[in-house]
Amino acid sequence: MEKEQAMASGAGLIYGLNDRPPLKETIFAALQHLLAIFVAIITPPLIIAGALKLDLDTTGFLVSMALFASGISTFIQCRRLGPVGCGLLCIQGTSFSFIGPVISAGLTGGLSAIFGACIVASSVEMVISRVLKYTRKVITPLVSGIVVTLIGMSLIKVGVSACGGGAVAQANGTFGALEHVGLAALVLVLIIFFNRSSNRYLRMSSIVIGLIVGYIVAWALGMVDFSSVQSYGGFNIPIPFRYGLSFDISSIIALALVYLITAIEAYGDITANSLISGEPVEGEKFVKRASGGILADGFNSMLAGVFNSFPNSIFAQNNGMIQLTGVASRYVGYFIAGFLILLGLFPAVGLVFSLMPEPVLGGATLLMFGTVAAAGIRIIAAQKIDRKATLVMALSFSFGLSVELVPDILSQLPEVLRNIFASGITTGGVTAILANLLIRIKE
Repeated sequence: MEKEQAMASGAGLIYGLNDRPPLKETIFAALQHLLAIFVAIITPPLIIAGALKLDLDTTGFLVSMALFASGISTFIQCRRLGPVGCGLLCIQGTSFSFIGPVISAGLTGGLSAIFGACIVASSVEMVISRVLKYTRKVITPLVSGIVVTLIGMSLIKVGVSACGGGAVAQANGTFGALEHVGLAALVLVLIIFFNRSSNRYLRMSSIVIGLIVGYIVAWALGMVDFSSVQSYGGFNIPIPFRYGLSFDISSIIALALVYLITAIEAYGDITANSLISGEPVEGEKFVKRASGGILADGFNSMLAGVFNSFPNSIFAQNNGMIQLTGVASRYVGYFIAGFLILLGLFPAVGLVFSLMPEPVLGGATLLMFGTVAAAGIRIIAAQKIDRKATLVMALSFSFGLSVELVPDILSQLPEVLRNIFASGITTGGVTAILANLLIRIKE
């Protein structure tokens, strides 16, 4: 208990927020953070590209740009440019929360509609950063918990589809084949096995190890075709608006709701990061830091859209990494940002991962998405569950999951409404906000 209190107060840190560790220790700490976030950054573009049936070159470029955008975003958060950024060792990466609405936007209007919606809807989070104290009365922890749970539950469907072989397997009739399911199961079992290890490095690397072993086994089974890639060399030049821009109102509304929730999640992550780093978690300095971090969260997502990538959010797992390493120096963040930008500039990185068979990715993402749902349940469980909370949850989960499980229920609605409520996250989230505001119960 004393050790935890010491860590929370910053006394357990080896290097504080503004310390500059020696170069060797800085690089080592940066690589550990990189290990914890790398797979989480590249997974959303791989899932989205698979769902939209994009070609290999486009998929590889989207993976590269996800790394590049995460590097720029991380630098802005750590450095703090004017009012933008929190000035902590705060890592940003491609967010899982947006996968469902992004896929819906892509199926409606292609990549141009995705990036148009990402850029326009990001303004919601930037506005929230300026009126933070008022939004917390609308987006309560109960509402956040419901939406996070729905995000995990909705994405499990995407993970299971990947485990069975994805869209390619559905087209050629091999969906659910033993080799697909077996490969996904192997990756899942390996991740669980290494995650239970008492060795912290094996535990941190569990997802990376699972994916590498799965990739090698898939290659041995003839499921990886390296000949489809013309060249691994060259240099990726980030081209703003490479796929154009278009604006679909239903896609913008669907993404805006997720930005709303992401702002509240970012507030929680910045609070935890400040606590671990021995910085204040209340008062004027903290409010300025939290507002700057949420503003950067929205600004960086807009910037990601400009550079053909998907919305970014603050990664909670790096708070755990600060505790493990005892290094809270924001200068480490500059090195992490540099590594991510470098990885994004070389197309070989994106191409190697774009060749990864869907069952390999499915085995890892199934667990990740389950973890997201579990995190939402933990947020809900921390609240007082009275009659009102039970009603709010019942309505939100009923409405949210009904459009995921029986999408045809929306078939007779006008197209604009159909596109808005096609995502269970949007439907359940809007229901949670309205129900929480409107239901009044006198005990």
